Amino acid sequence: MDYDEVNVKLQEIEELLDKLGKEHPKEISAFSRFLRETLDNKALTTREKELIALALGIAQGCEWCIYLHTQKALAAGAKPEELIEAGLVAVLMAGGPALMHLIPLMKAIENFGKGQKA
Repeated sequence: MDYDEVNVKLQEIEELLDKLGKEHPKEISAFSRFLRETLDNKALTTREKELIALALGIAQGCEWCIYLHTQKALAAGAKPEELIEAGLVAVLMAGGPALMHLIPLMKAIENFGKGQKA
């Protein structure tokens, strides 16, 4: 998957949320409020929360989640080796299928992590 394909996945997330926001504003508004409150820096930093979200996305096999949270974790200061370690924790907890979802993680790191020191 190249950079454009990764960006397509991210665009699909935006399009889904826009569409659902128009068709189901009450539900999406409630989810958005919950999201903001949960991601607000409290006991855990944004970086730590994004690493957790990434691991859960890998464990659940959600490529959209993997791309989104890889991008957000890197933006929050996570290093590529932290992303891989979070991915390996997901594999530990979820088994072999999660191992295969390290493929999109590695692609996302390659695409979003350009210029970052590994």
